[in-house]
Amino acid sequence: MAEVIPFCAYRPERDKVHLVASRSYISYKRKDLKLKLDENPFTFLHIINPEHTLKTGTKVNSPDRFKLVKTRFDQFVSEGVFKQDEQSSYYIYRQIKNGHHYIGIIACASVADYYADVIKKHEATITQREKMFKNYLDFVAINAEPVCFTYPNNATIDEITAQKMNHSPEYDFTTTNKVQHTFWVINEPNLVERIQSAFADIPAVYIADGHHRSASSALLGKEKRTNNDSQLPTDYFMGIFIPESNLKIYEFNRLVTSIGNYSKTTFISAIKEQFDVLSKGTKAYQPQQVHEIGMYIGSEWFCLIPKEGTYDHSNPVAELDVSILSKNILAPILGIADLKTDQRVLFMSGTEGLERLQSEVDQKRAKVAFAHFPISIEQLKAVADAQQIMPPKSTWIEPKLRSGLTVYSIEKKD
Repeated sequence: MAEVIPFCAYRPERDKVHLVASRSYISYKRKDLKLKLDENPFTFLHIINPEHTLKTGTKVNSPDRFKLVKTRFDQFVSEGVFKQDEQSSYYIYRQIKNGHHYIGIIACASVADYYADVIKKHEATITQREKMFKNYLDFVAINAEPVCFTYPNNATIDEITAQKMNHSPEYDFTTTNKVQHTFWVINEPNLVERIQSAFADIPAVYIADGHHRSASSALLGKEKRTNNDSQLPTDYFMGIFIPESNLKIYEFNRLVTSIGNYSKTTFISAIKEQFDVLSKGTKAYQPQQVHEIGMYIGSEWFCLIPKEGTYDHSNPVAELDVSILSKNILAPILGIADLKTDQRVLFMSGTEGLERLQSEVDQKRAKVAFAHFPISIEQLKAVADAQQIMPPKSTWIEPKLRSGLTVYSIEKKD
């Protein structure tokens, strides 16, 4: 059963939250990042990029750099930009983006659950990155960007969430990308107890986004765990728990920059051995259901339907459309065997739209584009329950949370 606990978050002051909370720093182009750092002294980006105003720098991913991050966070606390809640709380977060309402509870997940497979995974992690992030956490001693989990809707949690959202929020602000962020604090003891008990009745939760953050936190927690039975902060890590009905899974589409010696006609002929190929004209074609793959080549859209016997219905990974594409087109026809390393394959999330995908081919930056139908939550869970791994770039999960909205300290207090 899932252990999902409340915690005492470090949070920005109400009048500064819109200035502090930031997108993940890797989402900024270099010039935009510099502009944010130059113009906003309160942005959490100053913590992640502590050398912005220094004349000399430290080595990337070094202990010296990590120590500066920790020092910068401590400065934000000492200056009153962040304050820690006195009561262990759950935090309701709502994001409204492009008409979608995403609602979840920010809380802490258990390292023990990670190793017991109560926390289910569907992506592989890279050992080197796990260790790097683990070392980072060990020095900075904070979680500032929650892992995104999903779980089956629970009537008790839904009821308490809806009840609390009828009250005035702690935060309510809109960012320049037209996304609204609203935030409520649940610290009433009876409600906290009911939520914790409700999560304890849920057999498993699923990582939707943040496999490396989870793995590195689990690695650090295991390293810090001794025979001492007392609870340690590193036994937990921060997440946002979003019920399945509120999670949005977008497809991850593929672009291929070269098709070798194939012409449009010969390429389609090769595909027809494994697929029924239907012309869809010049208008962008969005696949309408599972086992339909859109293809754009030579100013024309096609619908590819895999023939019976070209994939394994009984295998939750093999029956994914991204796997079917790789097994029957990318690997045998184009010789693309490893999506992680082959430079001919580019990825574009479904949030970018089919027009952007088509434009990459029209502008000669790619030879062919493949559009997918989104993977469902049932497919994601089936892969995770079977302890299997999806191919790279199979899903794009929304919502994406801001860094620094809540911070969980994993520093052991004396």
